[in-house]
Amino acid sequence: MIRLEATADDLLHSRFALSPLFELDGLLRALTGLGERALPGAWAERLRPGLDALRAATDLDAVLALQTARYGAAFVAPPPRGLAQTVEDDLAAVRATPPDVARREIAHALRLRPGAGERARAVLARPDAHLAVADALEAAWRALLAPEWPRLRAICERDVLHRAGRLSGGGWEAALRDLHPRVRWRERGIDLLGLRPEETVPLGGTGLLLIPSVFVWPGIAAHTEAPWPYTLIYPARGISALWEPAPPAAPGALAALLGRTRARILIALDEPAGTTQLARALGVAPGAVGDHLAVLRRAGLADRARAGRAVLYHRTPLGDALARTP
Repeated sequence: MIRLEATADDLLHSRFALSPLFELDGLLRALTGLGERALPGAWAERLRPGLDALRAATDLDAVLALQTARYGAAFVAPPPRGLAQTVEDDLAAVRATPPDVARREIAHALRLRPGAGERARAVLARPDAHLAVADALEAAWRALLAPEWPRLRAICERDVLHRAGRLSGGGWEAALRDLHPRVRWRERGIDLLGLRPEETVPLGGTGLLLIPSVFVWPGIAAHTEAPWPYTLIYPARGISALWEPAPPAAPGALAALLGRTRARILIALDEPAGTTQLARALGVAPGAVGDHLAVLRRAGLADRARAGRAVLYHRTPLGDALARTP
């Protein structure tokens, strides 16, 4: 168990962030059998040919040589700064890695992966290995994850909005209460059950970085060593939407009554969400989503409430009844 000891200053300075390259790292682990969960068959069948093509045409094997079931070179997935983090930000950070830091982490990874192939070792032996790794990560992102990222990002952002609402209403104990069965708030500290090594980590007033993830499921992960800030990575709420081939279609009768897009928005409000999250999840322009939400509110099918700085929309009881009609 890892125990994170938190003071009032830590609670004040804790924040949420998103990490695109950490998600890519998780996807690569799932595709190659190093993750805690294998990808569902439909995802694996769709993405594995792309993975094979990348391994043949790029230096992706050098990236894979830096992963084990319990270790990954830190410079490959740099710490995110906040919710606005983009993959371009991440890739710039990888390319800015000091060469001596990259060499040290590469050497450690290869000690753990003595069977890494000669081609991968040759790439990682180059003085500019971190640049080759960044190029391979960029190619993998564009081929494997970029098409899915708007939907995945929407899932994570909706989780943050949910936690922010809990936080403003009941403090950190409420925000963490259902975060994960292995995460517990106890006596001004956070217990992370089942993680190694056994240690107690005082956050020291710097706060905790909380990152919702779609690929860390079903487990959790923590960073307690530099260069990452103290970090807890946990499965985002609504993660089952990841395995759906597309956003849920509107039932015919409901679509005929409300219009297809409006019906899809009503169905998507099974959990509170903001306009931007709905737009990304459904592939609809934010302005159009706002117009449809206004109509749903006037009809008494949806309402809104403020959670911190965000405005979240949710279904009313009448909206629930319509959305659940067969």
